[in-house]
Amino acid sequence: MPISPANRSFQRWCKIMSSAPDERMVRIAELEIHSADLDHYRAYLEEEIAASVEREPGVLMLHAVADRADPTKIRILEVYANREAYETHITTPHFLKYKLGTADMVKSLRLVDVDPIILAAK
Repeated sequence: MPISPANRSFQRWCKIMSSAPDERMVRIAELEIHSADLDHYRAYLEEEIAASVEREPGVLMLHAVADRADPTKIRILEVYANREAYETHITTPHFLKYKLGTADMVKSLRLVDVDPIILAAK
């Protein structure tokens, strides 16, 4: 029985997540967005994340959440196979479109590199 593209993608993801965890690059991006721009920012973000996960094998996970009490505060958990995958990611057309398109919407940005203790998903 042939393996579906979704299963193939999942198998690749499992292999990357389980091999050489010390090479993974994990970061939390902490953003604050101007409230008037929030809907436009979220549209750019959704497009960028969808393209990154679909097109870039080294982008393992991008999870974006908003603070329930203040939705202008966005947090993004970023997991890359390694530093090289991150460096490739920030030069892609979809990422550059996002960065340029949202530059004036972002009130503040803080990038926090972290060490994963455990990353699990169901």
